[in-house]
Amino acid sequence: MLLFPEVSFKQFFIFVYMNSAEGSIEDIIKQKAVELGFDACGISVATELKEYSAGLKQWLDNGYNAGMDYMANNFDKRLSPELLNSGTKSVISVLLNYYPENRQPDDTYHIAKYAYGKDYHNVIKAKLHKLAADINEITQINYRAFVDSAPVLERQWAVKSGLGWIGKHSLLINKEMGSFFFIGELLVDIDLKPDEKSVNNYCGNCTKCIDACPTGAIVSSGVIDAGLCLSYNTIENREDIDENIVTNINDRVFGCDICQDVCPWNRKVKPHNVLEFNPHDNLLSFTKHDWSSMDKSTFNEIFRKSAVKRAGYDKFMRTIKQVEDSPS
Repeated sequence: MLLFPEVSFKQFFIFVYMNSAEGSIEDIIKQKAVELGFDACGISVATELKEYSAGLKQWLDNGYNAGMDYMANNFDKRLSPELLNSGTKSVISVLLNYYPENRQPDDTYHIAKYAYGKDYHNVIKAKLHKLAADINEITQINYRAFVDSAPVLERQWAVKSGLGWIGKHSLLINKEMGSFFFIGELLVDIDLKPDEKSVNNYCGNCTKCIDACPTGAIVSSGVIDAGLCLSYNTIENREDIDENIVTNINDRVFGCDICQDVCPWNRKVKPHNVLEFNPHDNLLSFTKHDWSSMDKSTFNEIFRKSAVKRAGYDKFMRTIKQVEDSPS
C-alpha cells in the first residue's frame, strides 16, 4: 500500500528509480540504449514543433517534395507527437552509426552506404522495441517506435534532444560521429527530464556540401529540392530520370553520399560495429559489367534484406541503363 494513495504506481516506481543508487531513470534508459548498441541517446519533451511549421509548409509549397506526394499528408502529425501516440510526454531519440569499414571500389556503380547491409528499418525497430521492453521493467509505458517510416521529424527531435545540429545538406550532424548514422525514436507516455544542452551549429561558413552537389539540389542551407536530388531520382522517382540529372549521376545508381563524403565533420568518422550492416561479398567486388548484366535472381540474393528493395529490380536496372546510354 502506498503512503500517498493519490500517487500512481507508475509515478511511484519512477520516483524510486530516480532516487536509487543506480541513477535516474533517464540515465538508466541511456545506459540500456548503449547496451543495445546505439551510439547516442537523448531525451526531449514532446511538445508541438511549431517552430518548424512555416519551413515545412514553404518546402511543400515550393514543390520540393517532387513526386513524394505522401510528404504533404499528415502535416499536423509531423509537428505533434501526441497525434501519433496518444498521451505522449517524452521523445527518446537514438543514433546508430552505419559507416562501413570496407567500401565499394571507385570504378563501379555505387549504392549509398546506408544500404550496404540489412534494411535499417528492421534492425533499429527491433532494438527500439527491446529498449521499450527494458523501460517496461522499470515502469509500464505506452509507446510507439519510429524509424524513418512515419510522419516524424526525426532530425528535429534529435536536435531538441541535444544530439547535434542540422547541416546545410539537411542531415543531422553530431560533433563526435559526423552524419553517417540512422535516427530512431520512442514516443513514450511518461515525463522524463529532457536533455537541456543545446548544440551549436558548427557548419560556419563552410559550403562544401552545397558546392559538391552535382545537380544543385541544396537550394539553400538545410533545404533540398528533391526533384534535383540524386537520392530521390534513383530511389523514389518511378519515371525515367531527366537527362540533365543523369549526366551528373556519377555512377550513383541508388542513393547518394556526395554531400556527406565532403563534409569536414566526417573526416574522422569511425566504422560501425553492427553485424547486420555488413555488405554482401558481391557488393564489394562487382564491376560495372557485373552490375549491368545482373539478373533478377542475383539482385534478390544480394539485396534480399536490403533497403535497395525499395527501388526494386526494374527501377535499379533502368537507372543503370540510363547511365550507360547517357552521352556524358
